[in-house]
Amino acid sequence: MTGQDPTAVEIDTSRPHPARMYDWYLGGKDNYPVDEEMGRQMLALDPRVPVMARVNRAFMHRTTRWLAEQGIRQFLDIGTGIPTEPNLHQIAQRIAPDARVVYCDNDPIVLAHAAALLRSTPEGTTEYLQADVRDPDAILAGAEQILDLDRPVALSLVALLHFIPDEDGAHDLVGRLLAELPSGSHLVMTHATADFTPEESAAATEKLKAAGVTLALRSREEFARFFDGLELIEPGVEIVHRWHPELGEPVPGQDDGVIPGYGAVARKR
Repeated sequence: MTGQDPTAVEIDTSRPHPARMYDWYLGGKDNYPVDEEMGRQMLALDPRVPVMARVNRAFMHRTTRWLAEQGIRQFLDIGTGIPTEPNLHQIAQRIAPDARVVYCDNDPIVLAHAAALLRSTPEGTTEYLQADVRDPDAILAGAEQILDLDRPVALSLVALLHFIPDEDGAHDLVGRLLAELPSGSHLVMTHATADFTPEESAAATEKLKAAGVTLALRSREEFARFFDGLELIEPGVEIVHRWHPELGEPVPGQDDGVIPGYGAVARKR
């Protein structure tokens, strides 16, 4: 689906990239010195950053498991990131081998690793789409080649929208994607916030901005707006690691303190 040759991909290693920094936080090897350097600067501001990355990953595991158990058989994961097992399709297809999954990202390094994402069960389907969340029409056009958009789809936007400021139309992008999905579809999101660490978050935002990375931290109320008109699944908008923790294992290093990020799942009526 990518229409591109992964071996021809050119990766910019002159400045940090959020996906590669995320990979470094998770202990991966698909990152560069510039990503590690910025990652260490973020650690100096808030040593919980790697835990935050793992908490987001664990949230994706729990929500995917829950959705598959509710009968969802189609998943559209935008902002996939560098593959880290278990991936979303592995979680979904353990419960529903016939699940269909489309991954989407615009990062060249993810494209280079796309083959690792395409190991589907024989009964199901797993595909990768090279596209940007800022171009929802292209995403929908590619997704409908694999997914039946007349049947419910789980739209996953995990740790993504805090890189899209309001002036770039973040809410309109989510609305456009949801508009093409039928009743019974679900929106899955996590989002970083400055609600609990305003000074550290402001410093981190400035450092990333200087490195060419935009960070649009939102309050609980601002995050909740993405779910306007949808039916929030209990417990609603919650601190990421407090969303149904019984569905997964605790993240190493996680305590009962507040991890500065929100997560939620909502159903389209």
